[in-house]
Amino acid sequence: MMKNQKLLFFFSHLFVLAVGFGLGVYLLPILTAPKSLEISKIDNLQKEALYKTEFVKDLRGSDLLHWGEAEVTISNQIITIKGSIAPGPDYKLYLTNEFVEHEDEFLDIKNDAKYIAEVKTFKNFVIDIPSNIDINNYNTVVIWCERFEEFITAAKYQ
Repeated sequence: MMKNQKLLFFFSHLFVLAVGFGLGVYLLPILTAPKSLEISKIDNLQKEALYKTEFVKDLRGSDLLHWGEAEVTISNQIITIKGSIAPGPDYKLYLTNEFVEHEDEFLDIKNDAKYIAEVKTFKNFVIDIPSNIDINNYNTVVIWCERFEEFITAAKYQ
């Protein structure tokens, strides 16, 4: 009986440790995310946009933990996101030459995708586009979780 109690004690604590670690990986980016921009600032920045599109929740790769719902504008210098994306760790924003809506599709073209920047906040934000990137050479903006190779969201802009 004593051996069973020790095993139960060990596995129950191991389970709690695993759950705590998982919650930490998920919640840490949320807790450390920079403050969202005010809507009025995003609205002003969107006036300079060359392209406008939106992230929607009903993509094939979307689920409870991986989604986006936002207006997206693209200019030569910035990409604005007015809305929200699912929070999580190690998000990256890419531009691609074809629309994708699932991780298997993105993995097939990732080598040809153009990395733009890290995404460190999850609501109402702006991403600077490096000066050597011509947005007209691409047609889709993709947010990707690098650490877990998970598709978050995408939107075709041209």
